[in-house]
Order: sequence, then C-alpha cells, then structure tokens
Amino acid sequence: MKNILVAIDFRDNEKLLLDKAQSLASKFMAKVWLIHIAAPDPDFVGFSVGPQYIRDNHASELREEHRKLQDYADRLNDNDIECEGLMIQGATTEMILTEAKKLKIDLVITGHEEHGFFYKALYGSVSNKLIKESKIPILIVPLD
Repeated sequence: MKNILVAIDFRDNEKLLLDKAQSLASKFMAKVWLIHIAAPDPDFVGFSVGPQYIRDNHASELREEHRKLQDYADRLNDNDIECEGLMIQGATTEMILTEAKKLKIDLVITGHEEHGFFYKALYGSVSNKLIKESKIPILIVPLD
C-alpha cells in the first residue's frame, strides 16, 4: 500500500479519520492524501450567485476550509507521514473516485454517520455510494 486517500468533510469528526490514516500510513510507509470536496460554484451549475456579499462569504468559507486542510496535512507531515491536501469542487462521490484513480490510491478512508430518513432521501450516503461504485478498497470509520 503506497497511497491512502482520506475524505474530510469538516464536521469536527476528522480526528478519528486522521488517526486511522496516520496509523496505517506509518505501518505501510504510505503517502496520505487528504481530500475535501467543496460544493460546486453556483455559476458553474447555472445558478446566479446573487449579491457580492454572498460571493465574498463563499470565498471566505473556501479559504477557511483550505487552511484547515493544510493544517491537517502539516500535522501529519510533522509526524513523519508524507501528506498532501486537495480541495476540489464538485459532486462528492464522483470527485473522490476520479481523484483516487488519478493518484493511484490503494485505500480510501471515509467516515460514516447514521442519518435520519429525510437526510438520506435528500442527500444519500457518500460512504454507501463509495462502497457501491469503487473498485478500490474502502475503509469506513464509524463516527457516531
């Protein structure tokens, strides 16, 4: 195992995922890739973004997410784990699988939280979609 991809969603549950990645990466001397999939740019999907303050707020959120991702990568690098962070906009499952293929990932680590019926109906489950669509092994870490 040479490359591990960790999907981060910034719901304050990253520590479990990062600890698992660090443990596996140190045992296999693997590189860790942290990935966060941000919501697509409204202009890209054909919606008007509205007033400037909305665009500024969205840009500020993206900068903060990028900073957090880089902090996580720096922490792993400080612990002698080679790590890089990626932030991409798009559809979550598709982007994770696309990047995993590009980076020749050997293992994808993602979290799973139990959600109610309405959440599942509206958003689905990224971990379930990954299991169904991936040809790469997936490690699901329970976050509840």
